[in-house]
Amino acid sequence: MRKIVIPCIAAAVILPVACGTGGKIGRLVESKARAELALPREKPADFRETEDICRRQDTLMVVDIDGRPSIVMNAIREEASGEMVAHDVIEAAVVTARFRNVAERHGKVELEYQIRIPKEMIDTDWQLRFFPRMVVSKDTIPLEEVHITGSGYRRDQDRGYMKYRRFVNSIVSDTSAFIAKGQLEKFIERNMPSVFGVTEKEAAEHYTYRLLLMHNKWKMANRERMFRRLVKTPYSTGVRLDTVVNDLQGGFVYNYVQTVAARSNLRKVDILLSGSILKRGNIIYSIPEADPLTFYISSISSFVRDEQRYLSKTVYRRHEENTACYIEFGQGSAKIEDTLSNNRTEMERIRKNFASILENVEYDLDSVVITASGSPEGQYLYNESLCDRRSRSVSDYFRRFLSSYADSLERHRSISYNLDDTFEETGPLEADSIVFIPKMIPENWSALDALVRNDIVLDDAQKAEYFSHRQISDPDAREKAMQSDSRYRYYREVLYPKTRTVRFDFFLHRKGMISESVLTTVPDSVYMAGVQAIRDRDYEKAVTLLQPYADFNTAVAYCAMDYNASALAILEDMERSAQVNYLLALVYSRQGRDRDAVECYLNSCRQDPSYVHRGNLDPEISVLIRQYGLNKQ
Repeated sequence: MRKIVIPCIAAAVILPVACGTGGKIGRLVESKARAELALPREKPADFRETEDICRRQDTLMVVDIDGRPSIVMNAIREEASGEMVAHDVIEAAVVTARFRNVAERHGKVELEYQIRIPKEMIDTDWQLRFFPRMVVSKDTIPLEEVHITGSGYRRDQDRGYMKYRRFVNSIVSDTSAFIAKGQLEKFIERNMPSVFGVTEKEAAEHYTYRLLLMHNKWKMANRERMFRRLVKTPYSTGVRLDTVVNDLQGGFVYNYVQTVAARSNLRKVDILLSGSILKRGNIIYSIPEADPLTFYISSISSFVRDEQRYLSKTVYRRHEENTACYIEFGQGSAKIEDTLSNNRTEMERIRKNFASILENVEYDLDSVVITASGSPEGQYLYNESLCDRRSRSVSDYFRRFLSSYADSLERHRSISYNLDDTFEETGPLEADSIVFIPKMIPENWSALDALVRNDIVLDDAQKAEYFSHRQISDPDAREKAMQSDSRYRYYREVLYPKTRTVRFDFFLHRKGMISESVLTTVPDSVYMAGVQAIRDRDYEKAVTLLQPYADFNTAVAYCAMDYNASALAILEDMERSAQVNYLLALVYSRQGRDRDAVECYLNSCRQDPSYVHRGNLDPEISVLIRQYGLNKQ
């Protein structure tokens, strides 16, 4: 960030030159001089960062929760008469506090503090470096440094950079400048190419000023080293210097504002400060640690209610799952062979599907429909018989697997699912009760249609030719017509095999459930995610998720984002609990509706005395407390 050095120049003008630097440093060491962290003045009670707010009043008429009118004013009790009289307080002195309550808004917190530097620490030949740090929980986070550079110190910096620029400018980028071109040209003109064994490159090297060239190369290789040698005190980078003002004692005050992203454990932040004084780049005085400042963070997220919402859901007794696999059979064969093609992997995948279904704690398997599909080549009746045999072969295979697997299960009892979301053990698994239903599709033309339609190798004309054959009703005649197609070999070798599948359809029912369906409730996960987003200080997400619900938690999210009109639309229609009254007071205060704000705040305090203290944490409420002298009783 841009660094300002004007204050140090001013210091050179206003500070008299007395003893030498050594004497000044000795006095700093002796007095243990240091900079101080301080809080800026709080905004006056009648200050409000809200549009369209008229001048504040000192006296208000409010109505309490029992409907009784009362007057609220900034007042004190007069000793002579014992009566409360309105008054204004004129502050005669500034009280230095070491902590402040600040509010989180829009998911961020602004920490504003001052770094106060006494005039004894200012010298034109010095540079002051301050290192603020932020401590959150157990994490220490360094903040941007603050540097104050004296005019003499800056002159030394400028002088070093000027020397370095001269050094850089002396480096010659074009090495041909080191060749004695005139002598080389004469040599070439007189002797080349008659001189045997001497090349132009060798001649050029002979007429090069070698020492100058070597010195130039040394400069190029030592730029960084020369920078460190010539620039003893480089310019500072990555530092922060906010507004600078003169205070009444003649020193300087730097207003530092740090924005912190809110997080779930952000309750307290400590600001620490240390520093150093440098002369010609060397530390001549380590500035002692300043007394820390503490910021206590208040968050509207603390108002979030742990409310559970539920959605109606129909639970059905029956359930269906399906999968398909590609099992390769020998020509004209229905025998399952693991060694063929990718059969071993495919069969293992289906076995795992069966195992996961059998061990499912929520469902029981009733039946499995196994459908074997064939490709179009060959006679339809033959394909029909072959697919039927293959479907029965696969059914027998997995019926045997199922029986064997059920016997080997360590757990011989299944679990019954109840409608109250609980489970209980029932009897042993009966694998023999599961029905296998073999089915077949002799020639899977619908699958072939989809393959041709989505194929990227066939062009539009070839696809049109296929679908013209597809109009033939007799499957044997259709396949015979396709044999004359120019792409028939592609169909048979690439597309046909993809139609030979075995499809598994699993039909299950929910354990322990007799009726076909029942209406139940489940937690509303969207609503709970919105509530969690408030706790996580992700208010934009919270507003997005909670907007349809328009309840108290939605109003909390709106308040956190300063969507005051939307918050009021919800809060004003709710029963006036202590929480609702407090949030209403906060929003009314933002809108400049002081009477409504004070009334709601006082009512919230009567309903729940803890809001007396809470009011001091939120700036919208604390400004009312100061202005109208609330909570004095």
